[in-house]
Amino acid sequence: MASIFADWGEHFVKLTWIPAMKITESTIVTSVHAVCILDGNVMLVHIKNRGFNYPGGHVDPGEELEKAVLREAYEEGYVKGSIQYIGAIEVNHEENPAFDPNGQYPLIGYQAFYRMNITECYPFLREHESVTRIWVEPSEVQYVIHDHELSQLILADALTLNMDKGGSLIK
Repeated sequence: MASIFADWGEHFVKLTWIPAMKITESTIVTSVHAVCILDGNVMLVHIKNRGFNYPGGHVDPGEELEKAVLREAYEEGYVKGSIQYIGAIEVNHEENPAFDPNGQYPLIGYQAFYRMNITECYPFLREHESVTRIWVEPSEVQYVIHDHELSQLILADALTLNMDKGGSLIK
């Protein structure tokens, strides 16, 4: 586990990366994200007004997490593939003076992360909030994503998953 404090606009939040965190029905997952890999390179998408990052987004009401991450990877990166759960970031607002208890986010929520082995790559159509996708060598991702340093821990954990071409975990 690793924790940092991040300044998200007027929000000061504590972020904790928890590899292989068990998600239960009572876990409040606010978003899902995919570290998408093809031929050893990582796909990053440029989201309008936010820069480059892993594809991801909100979970629709009643949507299963796995279906949400597959949908988001397709909507933002126009890719499909097999996924494996990596872990979660705990987003904790307990020390955030701007936290709104009546807002859209819970006091403590989670962002779930998956690794995707890309099996299908489609033409990039710009139909959603992403404006482009790029392929980056893993060692170069840190120079492209300008989010928080937990992104590098997530990538490292994604790369340690040993998956075959079909996306099955190799033990």
